[in-house]
Amino acid sequence: MTLDHGDPGDAPSIPAPTAPVVNSARPAAAEEARTIAASTNTATLASLSEDGTPWASFVTYGLLDGLPVLCVSRMAEHGRNLEADPRASIAVVEPNPPADPLAGSRITLAGVVELPVGDEAAAAREAHLAAVPAAKYYIDYSDFSLWVLRVRRIRWVGGYGRMDSASAEDYAAAAPDPVVPSAARAIEHLNADHADSLLSMARVLGGYPDASEAACERADRYGLDLRVVTARGVARTRVGYAQRIDSADQLRAATVELARRAREA
Repeated sequence: MTLDHGDPGDAPSIPAPTAPVVNSARPAAAEEARTIAASTNTATLASLSEDGTPWASFVTYGLLDGLPVLCVSRMAEHGRNLEADPRASIAVVEPNPPADPLAGSRITLAGVVELPVGDEAAAAREAHLAAVPAAKYYIDYSDFSLWVLRVRRIRWVGGYGRMDSASAEDYAAAAPDPVVPSAARAIEHLNADHADSLLSMARVLGGYPDASEAACERADRYGLDLRVVTARGVARTRVGYAQRIDSADQLRAATVELARRAREA
């Protein structure tokens, strides 16, 4: 059976590109998940209560090689739940979501929790304290335990129509994007001072020759996400750099190259 949204009636539709998107390179789902996981220290934990019902609770976490490290008390229901049944998942929402929260990025990491031992226990403690400095006031209380979530399933959602799953192996091998965390100022500069260049990119490289406006919504190691306005409606498109960049310091040169390519084409 095919699943779809059915007839949208009079609801607005998203216009498709009318020309080729020259380079749509973007991070893989595992990279997106690692980036979101590293972007904050708060999540919603889903655990199983004694009677089998799901229990959602707000938690903080650190990361140990991408694996969430939780510090919870057995005085809390979710702490007792983890002791009785190690199956758990956390949902993480990327900070500073857009006006429409469902247009933002989020992930679900699911697996089983384990108490770390030996060297891993010391590393897990440091990882949690690095992400949650306030934990120093309670991490050593006898009712608190450190749990490492052994991630087995990963689901990434990047907003409407953008979602994918990743394997535990790909998630472990991926690295957080080095550009996303520090790109806000560059994006603001692009939108304020280089709107004409962004419009050229959308028209020539992004597949929307009928675009009347374009704004940058995100920059990562592979390219830019652009919001495009056309007479047919509002859409998002992708313009990839000539080659992947490995630091925010390379972002200016990469966007200048995009503008040059769009101008010359």
